[in-house]
Amino acid sequence: MTTTYHDVWDLDSIFSGGSHSQEFKGYLKSLEATLTSFQTELDDTKKANNTNTVLWVEYLERSQKISKKVREASAFISCLTAQDVTDEKAKLLGGKVKQLSSKYASIMTSIDEQLLAFSESQWQDFISQEKIQEILFNVNERREQAKEKLSADKERLIQRLSIDGYHAWGDMYNVIVGRLKVAVEENGETKHLSIGQAANKMSDKNREMRKHVFNRYEQAWEKEADLFSNTLNHLGGYRLETYAARGWEDVLKEPLQINRMKQETLHTMWETITKNKSDFVRYMERKAERLNIDKLAMYDVAAPLSQKVTSISFDKAAALIIEQFHSFSPRMGDFAKHAFENQWIEAENREGKRPGGFCTNFAESGESRIFMTYDGSASNVATLAHELGHAYHQHVMNDLPQLSQRYAMNVAETASTFAETIVADATIQQAKTDEEKIQLLDNKLNRAIAFFMNIHARFLFELRFYEERKSGPVSKGRLNEIMQDAQEEAYCDGLSEYSPHFWASKLHFHITGVPFYNFPYTFGYLFSTGIYARAQKEGQAFEKKYVDLLRDTGRLNVEELAKKHLHVDLTKPDFWQEAIDVIKKDMRTFMALTENK
Repeated sequence: MTTTYHDVWDLDSIFSGGSHSQEFKGYLKSLEATLTSFQTELDDTKKANNTNTVLWVEYLERSQKISKKVREASAFISCLTAQDVTDEKAKLLGGKVKQLSSKYASIMTSIDEQLLAFSESQWQDFISQEKIQEILFNVNERREQAKEKLSADKERLIQRLSIDGYHAWGDMYNVIVGRLKVAVEENGETKHLSIGQAANKMSDKNREMRKHVFNRYEQAWEKEADLFSNTLNHLGGYRLETYAARGWEDVLKEPLQINRMKQETLHTMWETITKNKSDFVRYMERKAERLNIDKLAMYDVAAPLSQKVTSISFDKAAALIIEQFHSFSPRMGDFAKHAFENQWIEAENREGKRPGGFCTNFAESGESRIFMTYDGSASNVATLAHELGHAYHQHVMNDLPQLSQRYAMNVAETASTFAETIVADATIQQAKTDEEKIQLLDNKLNRAIAFFMNIHARFLFELRFYEERKSGPVSKGRLNEIMQDAQEEAYCDGLSEYSPHFWASKLHFHITGVPFYNFPYTFGYLFSTGIYARAQKEGQAFEKKYVDLLRDTGRLNVEELAKKHLHVDLTKPDFWQEAIDVIKKDMRTFMALTENK
Protein backbone atom coordinates (compact mmCIF):
# COMPACT_ATOMS: atom_id res chain seq x y z
CA MET A 1 0.00 0.00 0.00
CA THR A 2 1.36 3.41 -1.01
CA THR A 3 1.80 5.94 1.80
CA THR A 4 -0.15 9.18 1.40
CA TYR A 5 1.89 12.37 1.53
CA HIS A 6 0.77 16.00 1.57
CA ASP A 7 1.68 17.91 -1.59
CA VAL A 8 1.57 21.30 0.18
CA TRP A 9 4.58 22.32 2.25
CA ASP A 10 4.61 23.24 5.92
CA LEU A 11 6.06 26.70 6.48
CA ASP A 12 4.43 27.23 9.86
CA SER A 13 7.06 25.04 11.49
CA ILE A 14 9.60 27.71 10.43
CA PHE A 15 7.50 30.85 11.08
CA SER A 16 3.78 30.49 11.76
CA GLY A 17 1.29 32.68 9.96
CA GLY A 18 2.83 33.12 6.51
CA SER A 19 3.23 36.71 5.37
CA HIS A 20 1.17 37.85 8.39
CA SER A 21 3.50 36.09 10.84
CA GLN A 22 4.20 38.15 13.94
CA GLU A 23 6.97 35.68 14.74
CA PHE A 24 8.72 36.47 11.45
CA LYS A 25 8.19 40.20 11.94
CA GLY A 26 9.90 39.95 15.33
CA TYR A 27 12.70 37.88 13.80
CA LEU A 28 13.39 40.58 11.21
CA LYS A 29 13.32 43.31 13.85
CA SER A 30 15.82 41.43 16.00
CA LEU A 31 18.01 40.69 12.98
CA GLU A 32 18.05 44.35 11.95
CA ALA A 33 19.13 45.39 15.45
CA THR A 34 21.90 42.76 15.40
CA LEU A 35 23.16 43.93 12.01
CA THR A 36 23.13 47.61 13.00
CA SER A 37 24.97 47.10 16.27
CA PHE A 38 27.54 44.79 14.68
CA GLN A 39 28.26 47.30 11.90
CA THR A 40 28.71 50.04 14.50
CA GLU A 41 31.11 47.85 16.44
CA LEU A 42 33.12 47.10 13.31
CA ASP A 43 33.27 50.79 12.40
CA ASP A 44 34.45 51.72 15.91
CA THR A 45 37.11 49.02 15.85
CA LYS A 46 38.42 50.25 12.51
CA LYS A 47 38.43 53.88 13.67
CA ALA A 48 40.53 52.81 16.65
CA ASN A 49 42.85 51.01 14.21
CA ASN A 50 42.47 47.87 16.29
CA THR A 51 44.09 45.03 14.32
CA ASN A 52 43.99 42.46 17.12
CA THR A 53 43.75 39.23 15.12
CA VAL A 54 41.94 37.32 17.89
CA LEU A 55 39.22 39.98 17.87
CA TRP A 56 38.84 39.80 14.08
CA VAL A 57 38.59 36.02 14.22
CA GLU A 58 35.74 36.47 16.70
CA TYR A 59 34.11 38.98 14.32
CA LEU A 60 34.30 36.45 11.50
CA GLU A 61 32.69 33.83 13.75
CA ARG A 62 29.85 36.22 14.55
CA SER A 63 29.36 37.10 10.91
CA GLN A 64 28.78 33.43 10.09
CA LYS A 65 26.09 33.13 12.76
CA ILE A 66 24.38 36.25 11.42
CA SER A 67 24.64 34.85 7.90
CA LYS A 68 22.49 31.90 8.98
CA LYS A 69 19.78 34.29 10.13
CA VAL A 70 19.87 36.28 6.89
CA ARG A 71 19.62 33.09 4.85
CA GLU A 72 16.75 31.88 7.05
CA ALA A 73 14.78 35.06 6.35
CA SER A 74 15.59 35.01 2.64
CA ALA A 75 14.50 31.38 2.30
CA PHE A 76 11.18 32.09 4.01
CA ILE A 77 10.46 35.01 1.69
CA SER A 78 11.34 32.99 -1.42
CA CYS A 79 8.80 30.37 -0.31
CA LEU A 80 6.05 32.92 0.39
CA THR A 81 6.43 34.73 -2.92
CA ALA A 82 6.61 31.47 -4.90
CA GLN A 83 3.51 29.85 -3.41
CA ASP A 84 1.34 32.90 -4.13
CA VAL A 85 2.53 35.50 -6.63
CA THR A 86 -0.33 37.81 -5.58
CA ASP A 87 0.79 37.99 -1.92
CA GLU A 88 1.49 41.73 -1.64
CA LYS A 89 2.47 41.45 2.03
CA ALA A 90 5.15 38.91 1.14
CA LYS A 91 6.52 41.21 -1.56
CA LEU A 92 6.84 44.06 0.96
CA LEU A 93 8.58 41.75 3.40
CA GLY A 94 10.86 40.69 0.56
CA GLY A 95 11.94 44.29 0.16
CA LYS A 96 12.78 44.42 3.85
CA VAL A 97 14.81 41.23 3.64
CA LYS A 98 16.76 42.64 0.68
CA GLN A 99 17.64 45.65 2.83
CA LEU A 100 18.86 43.38 5.61
CA SER A 101 20.83 41.30 3.09
CA SER A 102 22.48 44.51 1.89
CA LYS A 103 23.40 45.40 5.48
CA TYR A 104 24.93 41.97 5.92
CA ALA A 105 26.90 42.40 2.67
CA SER A 106 28.16 45.73 4.04
CA ILE A 107 29.38 43.95 7.18
CA MET A 108 31.25 41.42 5.08
CA THR A 109 32.76 44.25 3.04
CA SER A 110 34.08 45.75 6.29
CA ILE A 111 35.62 42.42 7.23
CA ASP A 112 37.10 42.01 3.74
CA GLU A 113 38.60 45.49 4.07
CA GLN A 114 40.40 44.41 7.22
CA LEU A 115 41.62 41.19 5.59
CA LEU A 116 43.31 43.38 3.00
CA ALA A 117 44.65 45.82 5.61
CA PHE A 118 46.52 43.21 7.65
CA SER A 119 50.32 43.34 7.36
CA GLU A 120 51.95 40.12 6.24
CA SER A 121 52.87 39.15 9.83
CA GLN A 122 49.35 39.97 11.05
CA TRP A 123 47.85 37.94 8.20
CA GLN A 124 49.99 34.92 9.05
CA ASP A 125 48.97 35.23 12.70
CA PHE A 126 45.29 35.52 11.67
CA ILE A 127 45.21 32.43 9.44
CA SER A 128 47.24 30.32 11.87
CA GLN A 129 44.44 30.37 14.45
CA GLU A 130 42.47 27.15 14.81
CA LYS A 131 39.05 28.60 13.93
CA ILE A 132 40.43 30.01 10.69
CA GLN A 133 42.14 26.77 9.66
CA GLU A 134 38.81 25.08 8.92
CA ILE A 135 37.70 27.98 6.67
CA LEU A 136 41.14 28.86 5.29
CA PHE A 137 40.14 28.36 1.65
CA ASN A 138 37.14 30.67 2.05
CA VAL A 139 39.10 33.37 3.89
CA ASN A 140 41.86 33.36 1.27
CA GLU A 141 39.20 33.50 -1.45
CA ARG A 142 37.51 36.54 0.10
CA ARG A 143 40.82 38.33 0.45
CA GLU A 144 41.83 37.69 -3.16
CA GLN A 145 38.43 38.77 -4.51
CA ALA A 146 38.47 41.94 -2.40
CA LYS A 147 41.71 42.95 -4.11
CA GLU A 148 39.86 43.13 -7.43
CA LYS A 149 36.97 45.27 -6.21
CA LEU A 150 36.56 48.95 -5.46
CA SER A 151 37.31 50.48 -2.08
CA ALA A 152 35.04 49.32 0.73
CA ASP A 153 33.02 52.55 0.86
CA LYS A 154 32.29 52.36 -2.88
CA GLU A 155 31.35 48.67 -2.71
CA ARG A 156 28.95 49.47 0.16
CA LEU A 157 27.39 52.21 -1.96
CA ILE A 158 26.88 49.74 -4.81
CA GLN A 159 25.20 47.35 -2.37
CA ARG A 160 22.84 50.04 -1.09
CA LEU A 161 21.96 51.29 -4.56
CA SER A 162 21.33 47.74 -5.77
CA ILE A 163 18.23 47.42 -3.60
CA ASP A 164 16.19 50.01 -5.51
CA GLY A 165 18.24 49.69 -8.70
CA TYR A 166 19.53 46.27 -9.64
CA HIS A 167 17.30 44.00 -7.52
CA ALA A 168 14.25 46.17 -8.13
CA TRP A 169 14.31 45.27 -11.81
CA GLY A 170 14.29 41.59 -10.91
CA ASP A 171 11.34 42.26 -8.62
CA MET A 172 9.55 44.10 -11.42
CA TYR A 173 9.94 41.07 -13.67
CA ASN A 174 8.37 38.83 -11.02
CA VAL A 175 5.44 41.22 -10.58
CA ILE A 176 4.69 41.22 -14.31
CA VAL A 177 4.98 37.42 -14.57
CA GLY A 178 2.68 37.05 -11.57
CA ARG A 179 -0.16 38.75 -13.39
CA LEU A 180 0.35 37.00 -16.74
CA LYS A 181 -2.30 34.56 -17.94
CA VAL A 182 -2.28 32.36 -21.01
CA ALA A 183 -5.70 31.97 -22.65
CA VAL A 184 -5.95 28.37 -23.86
CA GLU A 185 -8.87 26.76 -25.71
CA GLU A 186 -9.54 23.28 -24.37
CA ASN A 187 -12.62 21.07 -24.69
CA GLY A 188 -14.65 23.94 -26.10
CA GLU A 189 -13.89 26.41 -23.35
CA THR A 190 -11.30 29.10 -22.71
CA LYS A 191 -9.05 28.51 -19.73
CA HIS A 192 -6.78 31.21 -18.36
CA LEU A 193 -3.69 29.35 -17.18
CA SER A 194 -0.83 30.60 -15.08
CA ILE A 195 2.59 30.62 -16.72
CA GLY A 196 3.59 27.46 -14.84
CA GLN A 197 0.42 25.60 -15.85
CA ALA A 198 0.81 26.63 -19.48
CA ALA A 199 4.45 25.48 -19.51
CA ASN A 200 3.36 22.02 -18.33
CA LYS A 201 0.97 21.84 -21.29
CA MET A 202 3.98 21.95 -23.62
CA SER A 203 4.45 18.22 -23.01
CA ASP A 204 0.82 17.33 -23.86
CA LYS A 205 0.26 14.15 -25.90
CA ASN A 206 -1.65 16.07 -28.58
CA ARG A 207 0.57 18.03 -30.97
CA GLU A 208 -2.19 20.45 -31.91
CA MET A 209 -2.64 21.27 -28.24
CA ARG A 210 1.12 21.76 -27.79
CA LYS A 211 1.27 24.06 -30.79
CA HIS A 212 -1.81 25.99 -29.68
CA VAL A 213 -0.44 26.51 -26.17
CA PHE A 214 3.00 27.42 -27.52
CA ASN A 215 1.55 30.09 -29.81
CA ARG A 216 -0.60 31.54 -27.02
CA TYR A 217 2.39 31.37 -24.70
CA GLU A 218 4.57 33.34 -27.12
CA GLN A 219 1.74 35.86 -27.60
CA ALA A 220 1.49 36.38 -23.85
CA TRP A 221 5.20 37.21 -23.61
CA GLU A 222 5.05 39.42 -26.71
CA LYS A 223 2.22 41.43 -25.15
CA GLU A 224 4.51 42.46 -22.27
CA ALA A 225 7.76 42.46 -24.26
CA ASP A 226 8.25 46.22 -23.88
CA LEU A 227 8.32 45.85 -20.11
CA PHE A 228 10.51 42.74 -20.18
CA SER A 229 13.02 44.39 -22.52
CA ASN A 230 13.21 47.22 -19.99
CA THR A 231 13.90 44.88 -17.06
CA LEU A 232 16.54 42.94 -18.99
CA ASN A 233 18.27 46.04 -20.36
CA HIS A 234 18.43 47.71 -16.96
CA LEU A 235 19.72 44.55 -15.27
CA GLY A 236 22.40 44.21 -17.93
CA GLY A 237 23.25 47.91 -17.80
CA TYR A 238 23.65 47.85 -14.02
CA ARG A 239 26.03 44.90 -14.21
CA LEU A 240 28.08 46.44 -17.00
CA GLU A 241 28.44 49.77 -15.17
CA THR A 242 29.52 47.97 -12.00
CA TYR A 243 32.05 45.88 -13.93
CA ALA A 244 33.40 48.98 -15.69
CA ALA A 245 33.88 50.77 -12.35
CA ARG A 246 35.90 47.79 -11.10
CA GLY A 247 37.92 47.64 -14.30
CA TRP A 248 36.46 44.30 -15.37
CA GLU A 249 36.22 43.98 -19.15
CA ASP A 250 35.10 40.35 -19.44
CA VAL A 251 31.41 39.78 -18.53
CA LEU A 252 32.30 36.18 -17.65
CA LYS A 253 34.74 37.26 -14.95
CA GLU A 254 32.11 37.42 -12.18
CA PRO A 255 30.17 34.22 -13.08
CA LEU A 256 33.40 32.25 -13.38
CA GLN A 257 34.60 33.68 -10.09
CA ILE A 258 31.31 32.81 -8.38
CA ASN A 259 31.49 29.27 -9.77
CA ARG A 260 35.19 28.89 -8.78
CA MET A 261 35.93 27.82 -12.30
CA LYS A 262 38.56 28.56 -14.95
CA GLN A 263 37.71 30.01 -18.35
CA GLU A 264 39.72 27.15 -19.83
CA THR A 265 37.40 24.60 -18.20
CA LEU A 266 34.28 26.33 -19.52
CA HIS A 267 35.70 26.56 -23.04
CA THR A 268 36.75 22.89 -23.05
CA MET A 269 33.33 21.77 -21.83
CA TRP A 270 31.40 23.64 -24.56
CA GLU A 271 33.92 22.67 -27.24
CA THR A 272 33.61 18.98 -26.36
CA ILE A 273 29.81 19.17 -26.32
CA THR A 274 29.74 20.92 -29.71
CA LYS A 275 31.91 18.18 -31.25
CA ASN A 276 29.32 15.60 -30.15
CA LYS A 277 26.14 17.44 -31.11
CA SER A 278 25.67 15.69 -34.46
CA ASP A 279 24.79 12.46 -32.63
CA PHE A 280 22.09 14.24 -30.65
CA VAL A 281 20.73 15.86 -33.83
CA ARG A 282 20.21 12.31 -35.14
CA TYR A 283 18.27 11.50 -31.99
CA MET A 284 16.03 14.54 -32.63
CA GLU A 285 15.52 13.42 -36.23
CA ARG A 286 14.51 9.96 -35.02
CA LYS A 287 12.07 11.48 -32.55
CA ALA A 288 10.52 13.53 -35.36
CA GLU A 289 10.04 10.29 -37.34
CA ARG A 290 8.30 8.69 -34.36
CA LEU A 291 5.98 11.70 -34.12
CA ASN A 292 5.29 11.54 -37.87
CA ILE A 293 6.58 15.04 -38.55
CA ASP A 294 9.40 16.28 -40.78
CA LYS A 295 11.24 18.20 -38.08
CA LEU A 296 10.77 18.87 -34.39
CA ALA A 297 9.53 22.29 -33.33
CA MET A 298 10.48 23.79 -29.97
CA TYR A 299 7.18 22.53 -28.56
CA ASP A 300 7.91 18.97 -29.73
CA VAL A 301 11.25 18.51 -27.96
CA ALA A 302 9.61 17.43 -24.69
CA ALA A 303 6.60 15.75 -26.33
CA PRO A 304 5.77 12.19 -25.20
CA LEU A 305 6.36 9.52 -27.83
CA SER A 306 3.58 7.28 -26.62
CA GLN A 307 -0.13 8.01 -26.44
CA LYS A 308 -0.30 5.53 -23.57
CA VAL A 309 1.72 7.63 -21.15
CA THR A 310 0.25 7.19 -17.71
CA SER A 311 0.17 9.81 -15.01
CA ILE A 312 2.21 9.07 -11.90
CA SER A 313 0.60 10.13 -8.64
CA PHE A 314 2.57 12.24 -6.20
CA ASP A 315 2.51 9.40 -3.66
CA LYS A 316 3.83 6.87 -6.18
CA ALA A 317 6.55 9.29 -7.24
CA ALA A 318 7.53 9.70 -3.59
CA ALA A 319 7.67 5.94 -3.06
CA LEU A 320 9.80 5.46 -6.18
CA ILE A 321 12.26 8.20 -5.21
CA ILE A 322 12.64 6.96 -1.63
CA GLU A 323 13.21 3.38 -2.83
CA GLN A 324 15.80 4.29 -5.45
CA PHE A 325 17.67 6.76 -3.25
CA HIS A 326 17.82 4.02 -0.63
CA SER A 327 19.27 1.55 -3.16
CA PHE A 328 22.28 3.84 -3.61
CA SER A 329 22.50 5.09 -0.05
CA PRO A 330 20.28 4.19 2.94
CA ARG A 331 21.15 7.60 4.37
CA MET A 332 19.93 9.32 1.22
CA GLY A 333 16.73 7.27 1.17
CA ASP A 334 15.97 8.03 4.81
CA PHE A 335 16.52 11.72 4.12
CA ALA A 336 14.01 11.74 1.24
CA LYS A 337 11.45 9.89 3.38
CA HIS A 338 11.91 12.50 6.13
CA ALA A 339 11.36 15.32 3.62
CA PHE A 340 8.09 13.81 2.37
CA GLU A 341 6.82 12.95 5.85
CA ASN A 342 7.55 16.40 7.23
CA GLN A 343 5.97 18.32 4.34
CA TRP A 344 9.08 19.95 2.97
CA ILE A 345 7.61 19.89 -0.56
CA GLU A 346 5.15 22.26 -2.25
CA ALA A 347 3.90 20.41 -5.34
CA GLU A 348 0.15 21.14 -5.60
CA ASN A 349 -1.04 21.95 -9.12
CA ARG A 350 -2.94 25.19 -8.58
CA GLU A 351 -3.16 28.72 -9.92
CA GLY A 352 -1.21 31.60 -8.45
CA LYS A 353 2.13 29.84 -8.09
CA ARG A 354 5.29 31.09 -9.79
CA PRO A 355 6.62 28.91 -12.64
CA GLY A 356 9.55 26.53 -12.31
CA GLY A 357 11.02 24.67 -9.39
CA PHE A 358 13.67 25.24 -6.74
CA CYS A 359 15.09 24.07 -3.44
CA THR A 360 15.84 26.60 -0.71
CA ASN A 361 17.65 25.97 2.55
CA PHE A 362 16.83 27.31 6.01
CA ALA A 363 20.33 27.69 7.42
CA GLU A 364 19.34 28.20 11.05
CA SER A 365 16.60 25.56 11.16
CA GLY A 366 18.72 23.02 9.28
CA GLU A 367 15.82 22.22 6.94
CA SER A 368 15.05 22.63 3.24
CA ARG A 369 11.90 23.35 1.24
CA ILE A 370 11.21 22.26 -2.33
CA PHE A 371 8.91 24.09 -4.73
CA MET A 372 7.37 22.86 -7.99
CA THR A 373 4.03 22.29 -9.70
CA TYR A 374 3.44 18.55 -10.01
CA ASP A 375 1.10 17.23 -12.72
CA GLY A 376 2.08 13.56 -12.84
CA SER A 377 4.47 13.51 -15.81
CA ALA A 378 7.76 11.62 -15.85
CA SER A 379 9.45 15.00 -16.23
CA ASN A 380 7.84 16.12 -12.97
CA VAL A 381 9.14 13.01 -11.21
CA ALA A 382 12.62 13.90 -12.48
CA THR A 383 12.25 17.46 -11.19
CA LEU A 384 11.13 16.20 -7.79
CA ALA A 385 14.15 13.90 -7.52
CA HIS A 386 16.40 16.71 -8.78
CA GLU A 387 15.30 19.16 -6.09
CA LEU A 388 15.57 16.50 -3.38
CA GLY A 389 19.16 16.01 -4.53
CA HIS A 390 19.79 19.70 -3.81
CA ALA A 391 18.29 19.27 -0.35
CA TYR A 392 20.45 16.22 0.38
CA HIS A 393 23.57 18.12 -0.69
CA GLN A 394 22.83 20.77 1.93
CA HIS A 395 21.93 18.14 4.51
CA VAL A 396 25.39 16.52 4.43
CA MET A 397 27.02 19.95 4.86
CA ASN A 398 24.91 21.30 7.73
CA ASP A 399 27.61 20.67 10.35
CA LEU A 400 30.32 22.62 8.45
CA PRO A 401 31.18 26.28 9.15
CA GLN A 402 28.80 28.61 7.37
CA LEU A 403 31.47 29.99 5.03
CA SER A 404 32.37 26.47 3.91
CA GLN A 405 28.74 25.67 3.11
CA ARG A 406 28.53 28.27 0.35
CA TYR A 407 29.06 26.04 -2.65
CA ALA A 408 28.77 27.45 -6.18
CA MET A 409 25.90 26.88 -8.56
CA ASN A 410 27.83 24.58 -10.91
CA VAL A 411 28.64 22.03 -8.20
CA ALA A 412 25.21 22.61 -6.65
CA GLU A 413 23.81 20.92 -9.76
CA THR A 414 25.95 17.84 -9.10
CA ALA A 415 23.88 16.22 -6.34
CA SER A 416 20.59 17.23 -7.94
CA THR A 417 21.39 15.72 -11.33
CA PHE A 418 22.93 12.65 -9.66
CA ALA A 419 19.67 12.09 -7.75
CA GLU A 420 17.62 12.59 -10.89
CA THR A 421 19.70 10.02 -12.79
CA ILE A 422 19.31 7.40 -10.06
CA VAL A 423 15.52 7.58 -10.42
CA ALA A 424 15.52 7.84 -14.23
CA ASP A 425 17.69 4.73 -14.63
CA ALA A 426 15.56 2.77 -12.19
CA THR A 427 12.36 3.52 -14.09
CA ILE A 428 14.00 2.47 -17.38
CA GLN A 429 15.18 -0.82 -15.88
CA GLN A 430 11.70 -1.50 -14.50
CA ALA A 431 9.94 -0.81 -17.80
CA LYS A 432 7.64 -3.67 -18.77
CA THR A 433 7.44 -3.01 -22.52
CA ASP A 434 9.63 -1.59 -25.28
CA GLU A 435 7.15 1.26 -25.73
CA GLU A 436 7.46 2.22 -22.08
CA LYS A 437 11.24 1.93 -22.22
CA ILE A 438 11.40 4.13 -25.33
CA GLN A 439 9.33 6.81 -23.61
CA LEU A 440 11.50 6.76 -20.49
CA LEU A 441 14.72 6.88 -22.51
CA ASP A 442 13.27 9.79 -24.46
CA ASN A 443 12.54 11.62 -21.20
CA LYS A 444 16.14 11.10 -20.14
CA LEU A 445 17.55 12.20 -23.50
CA ASN A 446 15.35 15.29 -23.37
CA ARG A 447 17.48 16.35 -20.44
CA ALA A 448 20.61 16.00 -22.54
CA ILE A 449 19.07 18.18 -25.26
CA ALA A 450 18.19 20.76 -22.59
CA PHE A 451 21.74 20.83 -21.19
CA PHE A 452 23.62 20.60 -24.49
CA MET A 453 21.41 22.77 -26.70
CA ASN A 454 18.83 24.79 -24.80
CA ILE A 455 21.28 25.98 -22.17
CA HIS A 456 23.96 26.50 -24.79
CA ALA A 457 21.50 28.82 -26.56
CA ARG A 458 20.97 30.73 -23.32
CA PHE A 459 24.72 31.07 -22.88
CA LEU A 460 25.26 32.30 -26.44
CA PHE A 461 22.34 34.73 -26.11
CA GLU A 462 23.71 36.31 -22.94
CA LEU A 463 27.22 36.67 -24.35
CA ARG A 464 25.88 38.45 -27.41
CA PHE A 465 23.31 40.50 -25.51
CA TYR A 466 25.96 41.89 -23.15
CA GLU A 467 28.26 42.71 -26.05
CA GLU A 468 25.53 44.75 -27.75
CA ARG A 469 24.32 46.23 -24.45
CA LYS A 470 27.72 47.90 -24.01
CA SER A 471 26.67 50.27 -26.81
CA GLY A 472 23.25 51.04 -25.31
CA PRO A 473 19.80 49.46 -24.75
CA VAL A 474 18.83 46.58 -27.06
CA SER A 475 15.35 46.69 -28.60
CA LYS A 476 12.82 43.90 -28.09
CA GLY A 477 12.98 43.10 -31.81
CA ARG A 478 16.74 42.75 -31.65
CA LEU A 479 16.46 40.62 -28.50
CA ASN A 480 14.19 38.27 -30.46
CA GLU A 481 16.75 38.10 -33.27
CA ILE A 482 19.67 37.40 -30.93
CA MET A 483 17.67 34.69 -29.18
CA GLN A 484 16.55 32.97 -32.39
CA ASP A 485 20.08 33.08 -33.83
CA ALA A 486 21.45 31.55 -30.61
CA GLN A 487 18.82 28.80 -30.66
CA GLU A 488 19.44 27.98 -34.33
CA GLU A 489 23.17 27.67 -33.65
CA ALA A 490 22.83 25.71 -30.40
CA TYR A 491 20.29 23.28 -31.89
CA CYS A 492 22.38 22.94 -35.10
CA ASP A 493 19.37 24.11 -37.16
CA GLY A 494 17.62 21.00 -35.90
CA LEU A 495 14.21 22.56 -35.22
CA SER A 496 11.47 23.88 -37.50
CA GLU A 497 10.25 26.53 -35.02
CA TYR A 498 12.03 28.34 -32.21
CA SER A 499 11.03 30.52 -29.27
CA PRO A 500 12.16 34.08 -30.03
CA HIS A 501 10.65 35.40 -26.79
CA PHE A 502 12.59 32.96 -24.63
CA TRP A 503 14.69 35.87 -23.35
CA ALA A 504 11.49 37.14 -21.72
CA SER A 505 9.89 33.85 -20.64
CA LYS A 506 12.98 32.38 -18.99
CA LEU A 507 13.20 33.59 -15.40
CA HIS A 508 16.93 32.85 -15.28
CA PHE A 509 17.80 35.86 -17.44
CA HIS A 510 16.15 38.14 -14.88
CA ILE A 511 17.58 36.65 -11.68
CA THR A 512 19.80 39.14 -9.85
CA GLY A 513 21.52 36.76 -7.45
CA VAL A 514 23.78 35.08 -10.01
CA PRO A 515 24.82 36.34 -13.48
CA PHE A 516 24.91 33.84 -16.36
CA TYR A 517 22.45 31.49 -14.71
CA ASN A 518 22.99 28.90 -17.45
CA PHE A 519 26.36 27.16 -17.99
CA PRO A 520 26.56 25.88 -14.38
CA TYR A 521 23.60 23.59 -15.17
CA THR A 522 25.47 21.93 -18.02
CA PHE A 523 28.62 21.66 -15.92
CA GLY A 524 26.67 20.01 -13.09
CA TYR A 525 24.93 17.63 -15.49
CA LEU A 526 28.15 16.32 -17.00
CA PHE A 527 30.11 16.43 -13.75
CA SER A 528 27.45 14.36 -12.00
CA THR A 529 27.23 11.98 -14.98
CA GLY A 530 30.92 11.24 -14.60
CA ILE A 531 30.46 10.70 -10.86
CA TYR A 532 27.41 8.49 -11.46
CA ALA A 533 29.38 6.25 -13.80
CA ARG A 534 31.88 5.65 -10.99
CA ALA A 535 29.11 5.01 -8.49
CA GLN A 536 27.66 2.31 -10.74
CA LYS A 537 31.02 0.56 -10.87
CA GLU A 538 31.68 0.71 -7.13
CA GLY A 539 28.15 0.28 -5.72
CA GLN A 540 27.40 1.30 -2.12
CA ALA A 541 31.15 1.46 -1.42
CA PHE A 542 31.07 4.75 -3.34
CA GLU A 543 28.64 6.38 -0.91
CA LYS A 544 31.29 7.75 1.47
CA LYS A 545 33.40 9.06 -1.42
CA TYR A 546 30.33 10.80 -2.79
CA VAL A 547 29.50 12.48 0.52
CA ASP A 548 33.14 13.52 0.97
CA LEU A 549 33.07 15.15 -2.45
CA LEU A 550 29.83 17.00 -1.67
CA ARG A 551 31.25 18.27 1.61
CA ASP A 552 34.24 19.74 -0.24
CA THR A 553 32.14 21.64 -2.79
CA GLY A 554 32.19 24.80 -0.64
CA ARG A 555 35.93 24.82 0.03
CA LEU A 556 37.69 23.91 -3.24
CA ASN A 557 37.81 25.27 -6.78
CA VAL A 558 36.09 22.88 -9.18
CA GLU A 559 39.36 21.91 -10.86
CA GLU A 560 40.86 21.05 -7.44
CA LEU A 561 37.67 19.24 -6.41
CA ALA A 562 37.79 17.03 -9.51
CA LYS A 563 41.49 16.35 -9.12
CA LYS A 564 41.18 15.43 -5.42
CA HIS A 565 38.11 13.18 -5.63
CA LEU A 566 38.04 11.96 -9.25
CA HIS A 567 41.71 12.31 -10.26
CA VAL A 568 40.80 14.12 -13.50
CA ASP A 569 41.78 17.40 -15.19
CA LEU A 570 38.71 19.44 -16.13
CA THR A 571 40.68 21.72 -18.44
CA LYS A 572 41.23 18.74 -20.76
CA PRO A 573 38.46 17.14 -22.88
CA ASP A 574 38.92 13.57 -21.60
CA PHE A 575 36.57 13.74 -18.59
CA TRP A 576 33.89 15.64 -20.54
CA GLN A 577 34.03 13.13 -23.38
CA GLU A 578 33.76 10.19 -20.98
CA ALA A 579 30.64 11.75 -19.43
CA ILE A 580 29.08 12.40 -22.85
CA ASP A 581 29.84 8.80 -23.85
CA VAL A 582 27.77 7.60 -20.88
CA ILE A 583 24.79 9.57 -22.22
CA LYS A 584 25.41 8.24 -25.72
CA LYS A 585 24.83 4.71 -24.43
CA ASP A 586 21.23 5.67 -23.67
CA MET A 587 20.94 7.25 -27.08
CA ARG A 588 22.21 4.11 -28.83
CA THR A 589 19.67 2.03 -26.91
CA PHE A 590 16.93 4.46 -27.93
CA MET A 591 17.99 4.35 -31.58
CA ALA A 592 18.07 0.53 -31.57
CA LEU A 593 14.62 0.26 -29.98
CA THR A 594 13.10 2.72 -32.46
CA GLU A 595 14.74 1.31 -35.60
CA ASN A 596 12.10 0.68 -38.29
CA LYS A 597 9.26 1.04 -35.79
